[in-house]
Amino acid sequence: MPDKRLTGQEGEDRAAIVLKKEGYRIIATNFRSPFGEIDIIAEEDGCLVFVEVKRRKGRTFGTSFEAIDARKKRHIIRSAQVYLKTNRSLGRRVRFDVVGIDGDEVRLIRHAFGEEKG
Repeated sequence: MPDKRLTGQEGEDRAAIVLKKEGYRIIATNFRSPFGEIDIIAEEDGCLVFVEVKRRKGRTFGTSFEAIDARKKRHIIRSAQVYLKTNRSLGRRVRFDVVGIDGDEVRLIRHAFGEEKG
């Protein structure tokens, strides 16, 4: 059985490559807060972007995007608020993107959830 952390790290590495190709600048990875973890924090066009990476081997149990439920979104948003306060970034324009990896397919969805602030 594959190590989930290793599989997750491989997915995050693939996501970072895609984000860089799209013009994102990676600021941090695996930011932890009491509410959970944000996989990638990046910047694009002056916007601070919190990126969730979801990886699925196949679609038997739905797509990678379907795996991000309302509870997970709340945790990501709360973790982002902690990051903003900790790094004195309140007032910055922010958004939440998702990189979904389903088998060999990698898709980026900008503005995947939440409202843009700023």
